[in-house]
Amino acid sequence: MEGLGGIAHRPAGEIAQEVVRAIRQALKLQEEEPDLGGTATADWELVSTNKIPEQQLLQIYADASGIPLLDEQEGRDIVLYPDLTFDFLTTNNCLPVIWDGDHVVLAVASPYETGHLALLWRSLFEQEASFLLARRSYIERFVTALYDNPAEEDIGKGGDSEQALRDLAKEAPIVRLVNDIFNRSLEMGASDIHVEPSDTEVVVRFRIDGMLQVVMRPPKNQYAAIASRIKLLAGMNIAERRLPQDGRIDLPGVTPIDVRVSTVPCMHGESIVLRLLQKDTAVFDLDKVGLLPDTRTTLETMFKMPHGMILVVGPTGSGKTTTLYCIMAVLNAEFRKIITIEDPVEYQMEGLTQIPVKAQIGLTFANGLRAIVRQDPDVILVGEIRDKETAEIAINAALTGHLVLSTLHTNDAAGAITRLDDMGVEPFLISSSLLGIVSQRLVRRICPECNGTGRIPDDPEKRCRHCIGSGYKGRIAIFELMPINEELRRAINERKDSTELTNIARKHGMRTLREDGDLKVQQHLTTDSEVTRVCMLDVGQM
Repeated sequence: MEGLGGIAHRPAGEIAQEVVRAIRQALKLQEEEPDLGGTATADWELVSTNKIPEQQLLQIYADASGIPLLDEQEGRDIVLYPDLTFDFLTTNNCLPVIWDGDHVVLAVASPYETGHLALLWRSLFEQEASFLLARRSYIERFVTALYDNPAEEDIGKGGDSEQALRDLAKEAPIVRLVNDIFNRSLEMGASDIHVEPSDTEVVVRFRIDGMLQVVMRPPKNQYAAIASRIKLLAGMNIAERRLPQDGRIDLPGVTPIDVRVSTVPCMHGESIVLRLLQKDTAVFDLDKVGLLPDTRTTLETMFKMPHGMILVVGPTGSGKTTTLYCIMAVLNAEFRKIITIEDPVEYQMEGLTQIPVKAQIGLTFANGLRAIVRQDPDVILVGEIRDKETAEIAINAALTGHLVLSTLHTNDAAGAITRLDDMGVEPFLISSSLLGIVSQRLVRRICPECNGTGRIPDDPEKRCRHCIGSGYKGRIAIFELMPINEELRRAINERKDSTELTNIARKHGMRTLREDGDLKVQQHLTTDSEVTRVCMLDVGQM
Protein backbone atom coordinates (compact mmCIF):
# COMPACT_ATOMS: atom_id res chain seq x y z
CA MET A 1 0.00 0.00 0.00
CA GLU A 2 3.02 2.26 0.03
CA GLY A 3 2.45 5.40 -2.01
CA LEU A 4 -1.29 4.80 -2.36
CA GLY A 5 -3.46 7.68 -1.24
CA GLY A 6 -2.49 11.00 0.27
CA ILE A 7 -3.20 13.27 3.24
CA ALA A 8 -4.22 16.92 3.02
CA HIS A 9 -1.35 18.55 4.93
CA ARG A 10 -2.69 22.07 4.33
CA PRO A 11 -5.41 23.43 6.67
CA ALA A 12 -8.98 23.20 5.37
CA GLY A 13 -9.22 27.01 5.20
CA GLU A 14 -6.20 27.28 2.90
CA ILE A 15 -7.55 24.50 0.69
CA ALA A 16 -10.90 26.31 0.48
CA GLN A 17 -9.22 29.57 -0.57
CA GLU A 18 -7.24 27.79 -3.27
CA VAL A 19 -10.38 26.00 -4.49
CA VAL A 20 -12.33 29.26 -4.70
CA ARG A 21 -9.52 30.91 -6.71
CA ALA A 22 -9.39 27.98 -9.12
CA ILE A 23 -13.18 27.93 -9.51
CA ARG A 24 -13.29 31.68 -10.19
CA GLN A 25 -10.59 31.21 -12.84
CA ALA A 26 -12.39 28.22 -14.40
CA LEU A 27 -15.68 30.14 -14.56
CA LYS A 28 -13.91 33.35 -15.72
CA LEU A 29 -15.59 35.43 -13.02
CA GLN A 30 -14.92 39.17 -12.78
CA GLU A 31 -13.58 40.68 -9.55
CA GLU A 32 -16.92 42.27 -8.64
CA GLU A 33 -18.80 38.98 -8.93
CA PRO A 34 -19.36 37.05 -5.69
CA ASP A 35 -17.16 34.14 -4.64
CA LEU A 36 -18.46 30.67 -5.34
CA GLY A 37 -17.61 27.39 -3.64
CA GLY A 38 -15.26 26.87 -0.73
CA THR A 39 -17.41 24.31 1.08
CA ALA A 40 -18.47 20.81 0.05
CA THR A 41 -22.11 21.95 -0.21
CA ALA A 42 -21.35 25.10 -2.22
CA ASP A 43 -18.96 23.26 -4.54
CA TRP A 44 -21.53 20.54 -5.21
CA GLU A 45 -24.13 23.17 -6.05
CA LEU A 46 -21.87 24.28 -8.92
CA VAL A 47 -21.69 20.69 -10.18
CA SER A 48 -25.42 20.01 -9.84
CA THR A 49 -26.28 23.20 -11.76
CA ASN A 50 -23.84 22.29 -14.57
CA LYS A 51 -21.59 25.27 -13.92
CA ILE A 52 -18.52 23.05 -13.59
CA PRO A 53 -18.00 19.31 -14.37
CA GLU A 54 -17.43 17.08 -11.34
CA GLN A 55 -14.20 15.72 -12.81
CA GLN A 56 -12.84 19.26 -13.16
CA LEU A 57 -13.80 20.02 -9.56
CA LEU A 58 -11.98 16.88 -8.41
CA GLN A 59 -8.86 18.00 -10.28
CA ILE A 60 -9.08 21.39 -8.57
CA TYR A 61 -9.36 19.57 -5.23
CA ALA A 62 -6.32 17.45 -6.08
CA ASP A 63 -4.22 20.49 -7.05
CA ALA A 64 -5.26 22.41 -3.92
CA SER A 65 -4.84 19.58 -1.41
CA GLY A 66 -2.21 17.27 -2.87
CA ILE A 67 -4.59 14.29 -2.52
CA PRO A 68 -4.45 12.10 -5.65
CA LEU A 69 -7.45 11.10 -7.75
CA LEU A 70 -8.82 7.57 -7.64
CA ASP A 71 -8.57 5.84 -11.02
CA GLU A 72 -12.10 4.50 -11.54
CA GLN A 73 -11.02 2.62 -14.66
CA GLU A 74 -8.62 0.33 -12.79
CA GLY A 75 -11.49 -2.01 -11.97
CA ARG A 76 -10.43 -2.29 -8.33
CA ASP A 77 -12.21 -4.97 -6.28
CA ILE A 78 -13.84 -3.13 -3.37
CA VAL A 79 -15.11 -5.35 -0.57
CA LEU A 80 -17.01 -4.75 2.64
CA TYR A 81 -14.99 -3.26 5.52
CA PRO A 82 -16.10 -4.93 8.80
CA ASP A 83 -17.98 -3.09 11.57
CA LEU A 84 -19.03 -0.12 9.45
CA THR A 85 -22.58 1.13 9.01
CA PHE A 86 -24.30 2.68 6.03
CA ASP A 87 -25.11 5.80 8.07
CA PHE A 88 -21.46 6.35 9.11
CA LEU A 89 -20.22 6.19 5.51
CA THR A 90 -22.98 8.40 4.07
CA THR A 91 -22.62 10.97 6.86
CA ASN A 92 -18.86 11.21 6.27
CA ASN A 93 -19.17 10.66 2.50
CA CYS A 94 -16.31 8.17 2.39
CA LEU A 95 -15.57 4.59 1.30
CA PRO A 96 -12.75 2.24 2.40
CA VAL A 97 -11.01 1.24 -0.82
CA ILE A 98 -8.08 -0.84 0.44
CA TRP A 99 -6.62 -1.61 3.85
CA ASP A 100 -4.29 -3.77 5.94
CA GLY A 101 -3.80 -4.06 9.69
CA ASP A 102 -2.31 -0.59 10.20
CA HIS A 103 -3.55 1.54 7.34
CA VAL A 104 -6.68 2.29 5.33
CA VAL A 105 -7.17 4.25 2.10
CA LEU A 106 -10.50 6.10 2.01
CA ALA A 107 -12.14 7.47 -1.11
CA VAL A 108 -13.65 10.89 -0.32
CA ALA A 109 -15.62 13.38 -2.39
CA SER A 110 -13.93 16.52 -1.00
CA PRO A 111 -10.72 17.31 0.91
CA TYR A 112 -12.17 19.64 3.55
CA GLU A 113 -12.86 17.09 6.31
CA THR A 114 -9.96 14.70 5.75
CA GLY A 115 -8.11 15.89 8.88
CA HIS A 116 -11.15 15.30 11.07
CA LEU A 117 -11.88 11.98 9.35
CA ALA A 118 -8.28 10.77 9.86
CA LEU A 119 -8.53 11.50 13.62
CA LEU A 120 -11.95 9.83 13.83
CA TRP A 121 -10.71 6.72 12.04
CA ARG A 122 -7.64 6.47 14.30
CA SER A 123 -9.78 6.64 17.43
CA LEU A 124 -12.37 4.12 16.17
CA PHE A 125 -10.22 1.58 14.34
CA GLU A 126 -6.62 2.35 15.40
CA GLN A 127 -5.56 2.74 11.78
CA GLU A 128 -3.82 5.56 9.95
CA ALA A 129 -5.92 6.88 7.09
CA SER A 130 -4.87 8.29 3.74
CA PHE A 131 -7.20 9.46 1.00
CA LEU A 132 -8.10 9.38 -2.66
CA LEU A 133 -10.54 11.80 -4.30
CA ALA A 134 -13.51 10.21 -6.12
CA ARG A 135 -16.89 11.16 -7.54
CA ARG A 136 -19.78 11.31 -5.10
CA SER A 137 -21.80 8.90 -7.22
CA TYR A 138 -18.89 6.42 -7.26
CA ILE A 139 -18.73 6.42 -3.47
CA GLU A 140 -22.50 6.23 -3.08
CA ARG A 141 -22.79 3.37 -5.55
CA PHE A 142 -20.38 1.12 -3.63
CA VAL A 143 -21.66 2.14 -0.22
CA THR A 144 -25.20 1.25 -1.27
CA ALA A 145 -24.09 -2.03 -2.83
CA LEU A 146 -21.91 -3.20 0.07
CA TYR A 147 -23.56 -1.90 3.23
CA ASP A 148 -27.06 -2.29 4.62
CA ASN A 149 -29.36 0.56 3.65
CA PRO A 150 -32.72 0.25 5.45
CA ALA A 151 -34.32 2.95 3.27
CA GLU A 152 -33.42 1.12 0.06
CA GLU A 153 -34.80 -2.16 1.39
CA ASP A 154 -38.27 -0.59 1.41
CA ILE A 155 -38.18 0.19 -2.30
CA GLY A 156 -40.87 -1.89 -3.90
CA LYS A 157 -42.89 -2.26 -0.69
CA GLY A 158 -45.81 0.01 -1.44
CA GLY A 159 -43.57 1.83 -3.89
CA ASP A 160 -45.48 1.06 -7.06
CA SER A 161 -47.65 4.19 -7.07
CA GLU A 162 -46.73 6.98 -9.43
CA GLN A 163 -46.08 9.43 -6.59
CA ALA A 164 -43.81 6.94 -4.80
CA LEU A 165 -41.80 6.44 -7.98
CA ARG A 166 -41.54 10.20 -8.52
CA ASP A 167 -40.24 10.60 -4.96
CA LEU A 168 -37.63 7.91 -5.57
CA ALA A 169 -36.54 9.57 -8.80
CA LYS A 170 -35.89 12.89 -7.02
CA GLU A 171 -33.71 11.52 -4.21
CA ALA A 172 -30.26 13.11 -4.29
CA PRO A 173 -28.20 9.86 -4.56
CA ILE A 174 -30.29 8.68 -7.53
CA VAL A 175 -30.05 12.08 -9.23
CA ARG A 176 -26.26 11.93 -8.80
CA LEU A 177 -26.05 8.33 -10.02
CA VAL A 178 -28.02 9.02 -13.21
CA ASN A 179 -26.05 12.22 -13.81
CA ASP A 180 -22.87 10.19 -13.36
CA ILE A 181 -24.05 7.68 -15.96
CA PHE A 182 -24.60 10.51 -18.44
CA ASN A 183 -21.30 12.24 -17.61
CA ARG A 184 -19.26 9.05 -17.92
CA SER A 185 -20.94 8.13 -21.20
CA LEU A 186 -19.99 11.50 -22.68
CA GLU A 187 -16.42 11.34 -21.35
CA MET A 188 -15.97 7.84 -22.80
CA GLY A 189 -17.50 8.77 -26.16
CA ALA A 190 -20.44 6.36 -25.93
CA SER A 191 -23.14 6.36 -28.61
CA ASP A 192 -25.68 4.37 -26.56
CA ILE A 193 -26.40 3.57 -22.90
CA HIS A 194 -28.04 0.24 -22.00
CA VAL A 195 -29.64 -0.20 -18.55
CA GLU A 196 -30.54 -3.87 -18.13
CA PRO A 197 -32.07 -5.44 -14.99
CA SER A 198 -31.53 -9.10 -14.14
CA ASP A 199 -32.73 -11.21 -11.25
CA THR A 200 -29.91 -10.10 -8.94
CA GLU A 201 -28.40 -6.88 -10.31
CA VAL A 202 -28.59 -4.01 -12.77
CA VAL A 203 -26.00 -3.84 -15.56
CA VAL A 204 -25.16 -0.51 -17.21
CA ARG A 205 -23.35 -0.91 -20.53
CA PHE A 206 -22.02 1.71 -22.95
CA ARG A 207 -21.63 1.19 -26.70
CA ILE A 208 -18.22 2.68 -27.44
CA ASP A 209 -16.93 2.61 -31.02
CA GLY A 210 -19.63 0.08 -31.85
CA MET A 211 -18.77 -2.36 -29.04
CA LEU A 212 -20.73 -2.78 -25.79
CA GLN A 213 -18.85 -2.81 -22.50
CA VAL A 214 -19.99 -2.97 -18.88
CA VAL A 215 -19.21 0.21 -16.94
CA MET A 216 -21.12 -0.27 -13.68
CA ARG A 217 -23.36 -2.68 -11.80
CA PRO A 218 -25.66 -0.78 -9.42
CA PRO A 219 -27.48 -2.92 -6.82
CA LYS A 220 -30.85 -4.30 -7.87
CA ASN A 221 -32.69 -2.37 -5.18
CA GLN A 222 -31.78 0.87 -7.01
CA TYR A 223 -33.30 -0.22 -10.31
CA ALA A 224 -36.81 1.18 -9.72
CA ALA A 225 -35.37 4.57 -8.80
CA ILE A 226 -32.93 4.63 -11.76
CA ALA A 227 -35.67 3.68 -14.24
CA SER A 228 -38.04 6.24 -12.74
CA ARG A 229 -35.41 8.98 -12.90
CA ILE A 230 -34.70 8.32 -16.59
CA LYS A 231 -38.42 8.18 -17.43
CA LEU A 232 -39.06 11.40 -15.53
CA LEU A 233 -36.31 13.21 -17.47
CA ALA A 234 -37.64 11.77 -20.77
CA GLY A 235 -41.25 12.85 -20.17
CA MET A 236 -42.49 9.27 -20.15
CA ASN A 237 -45.24 7.58 -18.13
CA ILE A 238 -43.32 6.76 -14.97
CA ALA A 239 -45.83 4.14 -13.77
CA GLU A 240 -46.25 2.24 -17.08
CA ARG A 241 -44.02 -0.85 -17.14
CA ARG A 242 -46.07 -3.23 -19.31
CA LEU A 243 -45.74 -1.50 -22.69
CA PRO A 244 -42.81 -0.12 -24.72
CA GLN A 245 -42.33 3.64 -24.49
CA ASP A 246 -40.25 6.29 -26.28
CA GLY A 247 -39.04 9.59 -24.88
CA ARG A 248 -36.45 12.30 -25.29
CA ILE A 249 -34.02 14.19 -23.04
CA ASP A 250 -32.07 17.36 -23.84
CA LEU A 251 -28.70 17.29 -22.06
CA PRO A 252 -27.18 20.77 -21.71
CA GLY A 253 -23.44 21.28 -21.84
CA VAL A 254 -20.59 22.61 -23.95
CA THR A 255 -21.84 20.27 -26.69
CA PRO A 256 -25.62 19.84 -26.24
CA ILE A 257 -26.78 16.23 -26.54
CA ASP A 258 -30.15 14.96 -27.72
CA VAL A 259 -30.97 11.67 -25.93
CA ARG A 260 -33.54 9.30 -27.44
CA VAL A 261 -34.93 6.95 -24.79
CA SER A 262 -36.57 3.59 -25.50
CA THR A 263 -37.98 1.16 -22.92
CA VAL A 264 -39.32 -2.34 -23.47
CA PRO A 265 -40.69 -4.71 -20.79
CA CYS A 266 -38.53 -7.74 -19.97
CA MET A 267 -38.43 -10.56 -17.41
CA HIS A 268 -37.06 -8.49 -14.53
CA GLY A 269 -38.32 -4.98 -15.28
CA GLU A 270 -37.64 -2.89 -18.36
CA SER A 271 -34.67 -2.79 -20.70
CA ILE A 272 -33.79 0.90 -21.17
CA VAL A 273 -31.68 2.08 -24.10
CA LEU A 274 -30.59 5.69 -24.51
CA ARG A 275 -29.10 6.88 -27.82
CA LEU A 276 -26.86 9.96 -27.56
CA LEU A 277 -26.94 12.34 -30.54
CA GLN A 278 -24.74 15.44 -30.71
CA LYS A 279 -26.53 18.62 -31.71
CA ASP A 280 -23.25 20.28 -32.71
CA THR A 281 -23.26 20.32 -36.52
CA ALA A 282 -19.47 20.88 -36.50
CA VAL A 283 -19.17 17.08 -36.34
CA PHE A 284 -20.40 16.84 -39.95
CA ASP A 285 -17.08 17.19 -41.75
CA LEU A 286 -16.63 15.26 -44.98
CA ASP A 287 -12.85 15.36 -44.42
CA LYS A 288 -13.16 13.25 -41.28
CA VAL A 289 -15.41 10.34 -42.26
CA GLY A 290 -12.66 8.33 -43.98
CA LEU A 291 -13.08 9.05 -47.71
CA LEU A 292 -9.88 8.47 -49.65
CA PRO A 293 -9.05 11.38 -52.01
CA ASP A 294 -10.22 9.70 -55.23
CA THR A 295 -13.42 8.44 -53.59
CA ARG A 296 -14.20 11.90 -52.23
CA THR A 297 -13.62 13.54 -55.63
CA THR A 298 -16.02 11.10 -57.31
CA LEU A 299 -18.64 11.53 -54.58
CA GLU A 300 -18.43 15.34 -54.78
CA THR A 301 -18.96 15.17 -58.52
CA MET A 302 -22.13 13.17 -57.88
CA PHE A 303 -23.73 15.32 -55.17
CA LYS A 304 -22.95 18.58 -56.98
CA MET A 305 -25.12 17.49 -59.91
CA PRO A 306 -28.36 19.54 -60.15
CA HIS A 307 -30.63 16.49 -60.17
CA GLY A 308 -30.58 12.73 -59.76
CA MET A 309 -30.54 10.30 -56.83
CA ILE A 310 -27.71 9.16 -54.55
CA LEU A 311 -28.23 6.22 -52.20
CA VAL A 312 -26.18 5.45 -49.08
CA VAL A 313 -26.55 1.82 -48.04
CA GLY A 314 -25.50 -0.43 -45.19
CA PRO A 315 -26.89 -2.03 -42.02
CA THR A 316 -28.18 -0.13 -39.01
CA GLY A 317 -25.37 1.69 -37.21
CA SER A 318 -23.02 1.90 -40.20
CA GLY A 319 -22.92 5.72 -40.27
CA LYS A 320 -25.26 6.31 -43.23
CA THR A 321 -27.04 9.31 -41.67
CA THR A 322 -23.74 10.91 -40.67
CA THR A 323 -22.44 10.63 -44.23
CA LEU A 324 -25.66 12.16 -45.59
CA TYR A 325 -25.40 15.08 -43.17
CA CYS A 326 -21.76 15.61 -44.11
CA ILE A 327 -22.99 16.02 -47.69
CA MET A 328 -25.78 18.32 -46.45
CA ALA A 329 -23.18 20.48 -44.65
CA VAL A 330 -21.37 20.99 -47.98
CA LEU A 331 -24.57 21.69 -49.94
CA ASN A 332 -26.16 23.91 -47.28
CA ALA A 333 -26.26 27.44 -48.68
CA GLU A 334 -28.63 30.42 -48.79
CA PHE A 335 -29.36 29.87 -52.49
CA ARG A 336 -30.47 26.23 -51.97
CA LYS A 337 -33.74 25.01 -50.50
CA ILE A 338 -33.01 21.75 -48.66
CA ILE A 339 -35.84 19.72 -47.11
CA THR A 340 -35.48 16.48 -45.18
CA ILE A 341 -38.05 13.92 -44.04
CA GLU A 342 -36.74 11.47 -41.43
CA ASP A 343 -37.90 8.96 -38.84
CA PRO A 344 -36.81 10.43 -36.50
CA VAL A 345 -34.87 13.66 -37.20
CA GLU A 346 -31.57 12.60 -35.62
CA TYR A 347 -29.56 15.79 -36.16
CA GLN A 348 -30.69 19.40 -36.34
CA MET A 349 -28.91 21.62 -38.85
CA GLU A 350 -29.48 25.33 -39.30
CA GLY A 351 -30.70 26.24 -42.78
CA LEU A 352 -32.55 22.96 -43.45
CA THR A 353 -36.30 22.39 -43.32
CA GLN A 354 -36.52 19.13 -41.37
CA ILE A 355 -39.75 17.10 -41.14
CA PRO A 356 -40.23 14.20 -38.72
CA VAL A 357 -42.35 11.25 -39.88
CA LYS A 358 -45.54 10.80 -37.79
CA ALA A 359 -47.18 7.64 -39.10
CA GLN A 360 -49.91 7.75 -36.42
CA ILE A 361 -51.40 10.87 -38.04
CA GLY A 362 -50.73 9.79 -41.62
CA LEU A 363 -47.46 11.66 -42.18
CA THR A 364 -45.50 8.81 -43.79
CA PHE A 365 -42.39 9.05 -45.96
CA ALA A 366 -44.55 8.79 -49.08
CA ASN A 367 -47.13 11.41 -48.02
CA GLY A 368 -44.47 13.77 -46.73
CA LEU A 369 -42.44 13.41 -49.89
CA ARG A 370 -45.45 14.32 -52.04
CA ALA A 371 -45.86 17.54 -50.08
CA ILE A 372 -42.10 18.29 -50.16
CA VAL A 373 -42.02 18.23 -53.96
CA ARG A 374 -44.59 21.07 -53.96
CA GLN A 375 -42.31 23.17 -51.71
CA ASP A 376 -39.89 24.06 -54.56
CA PRO A 377 -36.84 22.30 -53.06
CA ASP A 378 -33.42 21.99 -54.67
CA VAL A 379 -32.26 19.09 -52.48
CA ILE A 380 -34.41 16.45 -50.77
CA LEU A 381 -33.18 14.05 -48.11
CA VAL A 382 -35.39 11.00 -47.50
CA GLY A 383 -34.38 9.22 -44.29
CA GLU A 384 -35.04 5.75 -45.70
CA ILE A 385 -36.75 4.19 -48.72
CA ARG A 386 -38.91 1.43 -47.25
CA ASP A 387 -41.50 0.68 -49.93
CA LYS A 388 -42.34 0.97 -53.61
CA GLU A 389 -44.47 4.09 -53.16
CA THR A 390 -41.70 6.07 -51.46
CA ALA A 391 -39.13 4.80 -53.98
CA GLU A 392 -41.18 5.87 -56.99
CA ILE A 393 -41.95 9.34 -55.60
CA ALA A 394 -38.26 9.85 -54.77
CA ILE A 395 -37.20 8.69 -58.24
CA ASN A 396 -39.77 10.94 -59.95
CA ALA A 397 -38.45 13.88 -57.90
CA ALA A 398 -34.92 13.02 -59.04
CA LEU A 399 -36.09 12.92 -62.66
CA THR A 400 -37.86 16.29 -62.45
CA GLY A 401 -34.98 18.51 -61.40
CA HIS A 402 -34.25 17.67 -57.77
CA LEU A 403 -31.18 16.17 -56.09
CA VAL A 404 -32.50 13.35 -53.90
CA LEU A 405 -30.45 11.57 -51.22
CA SER A 406 -31.67 8.56 -49.28
CA THR A 407 -30.70 5.30 -47.59
CA LEU A 408 -31.43 1.60 -47.99
CA HIS A 409 -30.55 -1.41 -45.86
CA THR A 410 -28.48 -3.59 -48.20
CA ASN A 411 -25.12 -5.37 -47.88
CA ASP A 412 -23.36 -3.76 -50.83
CA ALA A 413 -23.81 -1.08 -53.47
CA ALA A 414 -25.11 -3.40 -56.20
CA GLY A 415 -27.61 -4.86 -53.73
CA ALA A 416 -29.43 -1.50 -53.64
CA ILE A 417 -30.38 -1.88 -57.30
CA THR A 418 -31.66 -5.41 -56.72
CA ARG A 419 -33.61 -4.18 -53.67
CA LEU A 420 -35.38 -1.46 -55.68
CA ASP A 421 -36.17 -3.99 -58.41
CA ASP A 422 -37.62 -6.35 -55.76
CA MET A 423 -39.83 -3.50 -54.51
CA GLY A 424 -41.38 -3.34 -57.97
CA VAL A 425 -39.66 -0.22 -59.31
CA GLU A 426 -39.19 -0.37 -63.09
CA PRO A 427 -35.51 -0.86 -64.09
CA PHE A 428 -35.60 2.07 -66.57
CA LEU A 429 -36.63 4.41 -63.70
CA ILE A 430 -33.74 3.14 -61.56
CA SER A 431 -31.14 3.46 -64.32
CA SER A 432 -32.24 6.92 -65.45
CA SER A 433 -32.43 8.47 -61.98
CA LEU A 434 -29.44 6.98 -60.11
CA LEU A 435 -26.22 8.98 -59.99
CA GLY A 436 -24.42 6.56 -57.68
CA ILE A 437 -24.54 4.34 -54.61
CA VAL A 438 -22.35 4.50 -51.51
CA SER A 439 -22.02 1.39 -49.36
CA GLN A 440 -20.26 1.80 -46.04
CA ARG A 441 -19.32 0.22 -42.71
CA LEU A 442 -17.61 1.56 -39.60
CA VAL A 443 -14.33 0.16 -38.29
CA ARG A 444 -12.51 1.21 -35.14
CA ARG A 445 -9.52 3.55 -35.44
CA ILE A 446 -6.15 2.69 -33.94
CA CYS A 447 -5.68 4.73 -30.74
CA PRO A 448 -3.11 7.48 -31.47
CA GLU A 449 -1.98 7.69 -27.83
CA CYS A 450 -0.86 4.05 -27.43
CA ASN A 451 -0.49 3.19 -31.14
CA GLY A 452 -2.97 0.36 -30.76
CA THR A 453 -1.21 -1.44 -27.89
CA GLY A 454 -3.78 -0.51 -25.23
CA ARG A 455 -0.91 0.32 -22.86
CA ILE A 456 0.85 3.53 -21.85
CA PRO A 457 4.07 3.72 -23.93
CA ASP A 458 6.24 4.74 -20.95
CA ASP A 459 4.60 2.24 -18.59
CA PRO A 460 3.44 -0.98 -20.32
CA GLU A 461 1.96 -2.24 -17.05
CA LYS A 462 -0.77 0.42 -17.15
CA ARG A 463 -3.54 0.47 -19.69
CA CYS A 464 -4.06 3.49 -21.90
CA ARG A 465 -6.66 5.83 -20.42
CA HIS A 466 -7.43 7.34 -23.84
CA CYS A 467 -8.82 4.07 -25.23
CA ILE A 468 -9.47 2.28 -21.89
CA GLY A 469 -7.00 -0.41 -22.89
CA SER A 470 -8.79 -1.47 -26.09
CA GLY A 471 -6.18 -0.14 -28.52
CA TYR A 472 -8.93 1.65 -30.48
CA LYS A 473 -10.35 5.14 -30.17
CA GLY A 474 -13.06 6.47 -32.48
CA ARG A 475 -14.24 5.01 -35.77
CA ILE A 476 -13.68 5.55 -39.46
CA ALA A 477 -15.79 4.43 -42.41
CA ILE A 478 -14.76 2.08 -45.18
CA PHE A 479 -16.54 2.72 -48.47
CA GLU A 480 -17.66 1.09 -51.68
CA LEU A 481 -18.64 3.80 -54.17
CA MET A 482 -20.48 2.79 -57.37
CA PRO A 483 -20.98 5.65 -59.86
CA ILE A 484 -23.65 4.74 -62.42
CA ASN A 485 -22.14 4.83 -65.92
CA GLU A 486 -23.65 3.90 -69.29
CA GLU A 487 -22.59 0.25 -69.13
CA LEU A 488 -24.21 -0.09 -65.69
CA ARG A 489 -27.38 1.60 -66.93
CA ARG A 490 -27.70 -0.99 -69.71
CA ALA A 491 -27.06 -3.81 -67.23
CA ILE A 492 -29.74 -2.43 -64.87
CA ASN A 493 -32.26 -2.24 -67.72
CA GLU A 494 -31.42 -5.86 -68.55
CA ARG A 495 -31.98 -6.83 -64.89
CA LYS A 496 -28.47 -8.21 -64.44
CA ASP A 497 -27.91 -9.67 -60.95
CA SER A 498 -25.84 -7.92 -58.26
CA THR A 499 -22.72 -10.03 -58.95
CA GLU A 500 -22.64 -8.94 -62.60
CA LEU A 501 -23.29 -5.31 -61.62
CA THR A 502 -20.41 -5.46 -59.12
CA ASN A 503 -18.06 -6.93 -61.74
CA ILE A 504 -18.93 -4.15 -64.19
CA ALA A 505 -18.36 -1.48 -61.52
CA ARG A 506 -15.02 -3.02 -60.50
CA LYS A 507 -13.94 -3.05 -64.15
CA HIS A 508 -14.46 0.73 -64.09
CA GLY A 509 -12.38 1.17 -60.93
CA MET A 510 -14.75 0.60 -57.99
CA ARG A 511 -13.07 -0.63 -54.79
CA THR A 512 -14.94 -3.08 -52.61
CA LEU A 513 -15.41 -2.53 -48.88
CA ARG A 514 -12.60 -5.00 -48.15
CA GLU A 515 -10.21 -3.33 -50.59
CA ASP A 516 -10.95 0.13 -49.13
CA GLY A 517 -10.40 -1.30 -45.65
CA ASP A 518 -7.07 -2.84 -46.70
CA LEU A 519 -5.86 0.59 -47.88
CA LYS A 520 -6.76 2.07 -44.50
CA VAL A 521 -4.85 -0.77 -42.79
CA GLN A 522 -1.80 0.16 -44.90
CA GLN A 523 -2.21 3.77 -43.74
CA HIS A 524 -2.26 2.53 -40.11
CA LEU A 525 -5.74 3.95 -39.54
CA THR A 526 -7.23 0.61 -38.49
CA THR A 527 -6.21 -3.05 -38.23
CA ASP A 528 -6.64 -6.06 -40.47
CA SER A 529 -8.55 -7.90 -37.75
CA GLU A 530 -11.00 -5.01 -37.48
CA VAL A 531 -11.64 -4.91 -41.25
CA THR A 532 -12.01 -8.69 -41.28
CA ARG A 533 -14.47 -8.54 -38.36
CA VAL A 534 -16.72 -6.05 -40.16
CA CYS A 535 -16.54 -7.77 -43.55
CA MET A 536 -17.16 -11.20 -41.99
CA LEU A 537 -20.29 -9.81 -40.32
CA ASP A 538 -21.55 -8.98 -43.81
CA VAL A 539 -20.95 -12.55 -44.95
CA GLY A 540 -23.07 -13.75 -42.05
CA GLN A 541 -25.92 -11.45 -43.05
CA MET A 542 -26.08 -12.56 -46.68
